[in-house]
Amino acid sequence: MLETTVVVIGGGATGMGTLRDLSMRGVPAILLEQGGIAHGTSSRFHGLLHSGARYVVNDPASARECIEENMILRRIGKQCVEETEGFFVLTPKDDPKFVDAWEKGCKEAGIDAREISVKDALRLEPNLAPDIVRCFRVPDSCVDGFRLVLHNRMSAERHGGKALHYHEVTEILKRNGKVYGVRVLDRMHNKTIEIRCRYIINAAGSWSGLIAAMAGLEASITPDRGTLVAFNHRFTSRVINRLHPSSDGDIFVPHGSITILGTTSVPTDRPDDTRATYAEVVKLLELGEPLFPQVHDYRILRAFAGTRPLYTPGGASGRKATRNFQVVDHAADGLDGMVSIFGGKLTTYRLMAEKVCDDVCKRLGVGTTCRTADEPMCPAPDPAILEQATKYFPTHALNLMADRLGDDLEPVLQKAKIDAEKAAIATGTQVCDFSGNPLLCECEMVSLAEIETVARDPGVYSLTDIRLRTRLGMGTCQGAFCSVRTVGSLVEHGINLEFSPTDSVCRFMQERWKGARPALWGQQAREMEFGRAIYAGLLNLDGAMHEQDN
Repeated sequence: MLETTVVVIGGGATGMGTLRDLSMRGVPAILLEQGGIAHGTSSRFHGLLHSGARYVVNDPASARECIEENMILRRIGKQCVEETEGFFVLTPKDDPKFVDAWEKGCKEAGIDAREISVKDALRLEPNLAPDIVRCFRVPDSCVDGFRLVLHNRMSAERHGGKALHYHEVTEILKRNGKVYGVRVLDRMHNKTIEIRCRYIINAAGSWSGLIAAMAGLEASITPDRGTLVAFNHRFTSRVINRLHPSSDGDIFVPHGSITILGTTSVPTDRPDDTRATYAEVVKLLELGEPLFPQVHDYRILRAFAGTRPLYTPGGASGRKATRNFQVVDHAADGLDGMVSIFGGKLTTYRLMAEKVCDDVCKRLGVGTTCRTADEPMCPAPDPAILEQATKYFPTHALNLMADRLGDDLEPVLQKAKIDAEKAAIATGTQVCDFSGNPLLCECEMVSLAEIETVARDPGVYSLTDIRLRTRLGMGTCQGAFCSVRTVGSLVEHGINLEFSPTDSVCRFMQERWKGARPALWGQQAREMEFGRAIYAGLLNLDGAMHEQDN
């Protein structure tokens, strides 16, 4: 049995932000997440850090929160944010009368929206449709959800917080109208543990309604599924929005070396409904054509889906539901010691965490104020250390790796240094030839030292866990080459994952192929057939899996 003051349920951005906030205030807390890093919605969205301009007409409160949190996250999470700016573009298919209301809303919300000429817009983004009518610049940006969750966890752990992954809450323990703990299934070791606590914070996103029901409470949470399409290259440098009321398929977001088009809005009764379909991909391409007329010709990398945790107490759904959030103290419902945070969006995760922690800390008698808006999640790397690292890492990969790693940077550099020196002695070459630290994933520039360090983390069990921390296999080949390289290197260096090497590759590739199926045509179909030939043909993985099943 474990004991703590607060148990946080849900390890997405809001839950991990809550753990960070509590830990920085000196409140002992344990976070429980049923999957790995960014298992749910925080890794299944378009990567947009909203300026709020999308909501100024129909949801001005959310718009104001977005622009304020946008500016905060640029300061505290520089490694997670790419400051691209954004365009709101009026196409011939959009109502020009909407523009006046939108401009007024931006002004009232404090969002800097400046019109530029169509000529300048096309000069800056030459792939845009040449018939666009008007264009406005706004402070949209891009955010890496995986990295954001990880860096919040690192900050929380630095302040004494603890996060347990693959730990699923199976029961809320209560007595005489008050919670006193949770019962949890350790999914990787198939054992049940009990954690005693004084307060429970339900920050489970799309699963928060199920957690509330587990405690005998009702919650108006409607999971809403959104499908997105990831293209193989970055054909826009800025976030591109259509200037009309929020709808499907009207946002293009550059993300690293790719571009993401989103999204649909379909009510679902399952928070884990992450099916992306062929019909949805085709629909999104048609909807995206007024912004980028060549969108049908761009190679699609994969399609994916996630669920939004919409808070719908008034019965609204889909696009009509508010993107605002609500902190609910369930003492009013007859259960003391449990607080839920419902609704919201990733851009406002830090504010959501602050508000729920204010509520819990007040009841705990903790007077420490929130500092999460002031202190960076991970300190910027020392330039001198990065200069030394050029001996062991290709220069073009170093900054990408440094941004990803956060607190893990120095251990990875130390590992690379040791391996490089060993390789130099063995081969008689110079230490700076990188022979001791090869790139295993060339698409995303992930080296052996980084993968080894991450793989040794006690919370890492699979290649997918490594992917979520490093972006392994998320590039052009979708793991076709780097998965085998990685498994082979881990075996060679005596690092065991939860599954056998063969099973690890099979599971990893199956997850990658799942995203490719809804868009399996053209060059992508040829690439996937090539990958199938490698794994099912040359390596006989189909046969290996059949033998395991028997």
